[in-house]
Amino acid sequence: MDFITPNSLYLCIDQGGHASRAIVFNQRGEMVCSAYSEVKTEHPAKNFVELNASDVIDSINASINQALQQLGDKKKHIVYAGLATQRSNVVCWNKKTGEALSPVISWQDRRNTEWLQQFNEHNESIHKKTGLFLSPHYGASKLRWCLDNIPQVKEALNNNTLVFGPMASFITFNLVKEKFLLADPVNASRTQLWSLRTHSWDEELLELFGIPLSALPHCVPSVHHYGTIELDDLNIPLRLVTGDQSAAMYAYGHLQPDTAYVNTGTGAFVSRSSGPLALYSRRLLTSLIFRDSELHNQSQNHFVLEGTVNGAGSALDWLGEQYPDTNIYSNLSDWLEEVETPPLFLNGVSGLASPFWQPDFVSEFSSEANVKEKAVAVIESIVFLLKACLDEMCKLSSPPEQIQITGGLASAKGLNQRLADLSGLPVYCPTECEATARGTAYLLAEQPANWPEQGAGDWFEPEDNQGLQTRYDNWMNTMLDNMRSR
Repeated sequence: MDFITPNSLYLCIDQGGHASRAIVFNQRGEMVCSAYSEVKTEHPAKNFVELNASDVIDSINASINQALQQLGDKKKHIVYAGLATQRSNVVCWNKKTGEALSPVISWQDRRNTEWLQQFNEHNESIHKKTGLFLSPHYGASKLRWCLDNIPQVKEALNNNTLVFGPMASFITFNLVKEKFLLADPVNASRTQLWSLRTHSWDEELLELFGIPLSALPHCVPSVHHYGTIELDDLNIPLRLVTGDQSAAMYAYGHLQPDTAYVNTGTGAFVSRSSGPLALYSRRLLTSLIFRDSELHNQSQNHFVLEGTVNGAGSALDWLGEQYPDTNIYSNLSDWLEEVETPPLFLNGVSGLASPFWQPDFVSEFSSEANVKEKAVAVIESIVFLLKACLDEMCKLSSPPEQIQITGGLASAKGLNQRLADLSGLPVYCPTECEATARGTAYLLAEQPANWPEQGAGDWFEPEDNQGLQTRYDNWMNTMLDNMRSR
């Protein structure tokens, strides 16, 4: 773009499970300022995980305003804004007023598991169309639940004022002055209603799940004119909308084919790039992480094989609820050094995802233990699940040569070292682990060749750890026995 200069700034909005962040980067990939505003995740019933939709919008606006105050006069150099969100969150709203008609239903939510089981025979065709396995974590069953259980949603559908779909679309509608009804491909693909082949809503899936096309936003590429954010005397084009895990992979520039990318937060995700080719695994997801706008009469798509661990930060939160007087996060690094033989933890927090796919799996420890031993067991279960996903990836491609880990749990050196030891691969943890906003900035800046690569950070070289390997073997056997007995 002609108006991009060395002084150009990029406003990156990262809406996560616990907070909304507004982080500004310059053209050289340097963070200029950062602000955040907390948002509360609620659990009103078993398997229900929600956020108040108005609170999400308020937290985003609060973080943006804080960032602009920090910038002062430099805010005039913001040329683009980008938004990255949790991918499978959905919400219903009024397309005339923007008023939410439902809470934001989190990707962790499994309220409609039983209803979804009637479609088990379609699992293979759903996987082929969407890259996903039939699961209550994705949007289709949640949207159907809203239609069946929320009177104002039913009324809005009858009045032709209903729109629902990815949370990112709801946020976009409420941020921009034009009030466009648009869905980016990354978040749309997590509804289990979007076709990887046609890049639009799939009519057969809509009919299967009983989802009206008239209530869904229009599908566009990741890079698109989503509207204009009016702030103070600024008019900032919202030029990119994507998913948090997808953006995180681009934090340090173009993707390396020899690297497995792990990002940790509420969940943990491991991805391996397959470029423009969509590879399919029997136990892993095929995920679109970026779809460019039309450039030189070609659309640019980027796919990954993805393994998902639902119980990462959420599993530590689950444990913390059982020990409310103990700050698990502040003690975690020391406990990972102190505890040598933790129990095994069968981790089904928020549902067991790849490579096992059991949404109602019951979490349990293999033996009695104190809180610090349980916390270490939770961390090791995350490492074990990541290892199982990496092994599945290697069935379709050559093994990676290294792992890059980012996100909140990447600050736990004991996790990183265990991942290196068990995988047999060096693990790199950048100094700046908040990868989602940095990756968003890279895409906003049109993927410049001079974007800073890994640079400073910590490398964890694999070491011989027979105790960990034995626990992993026992954990895997216990998991498989548990699955066979179900």
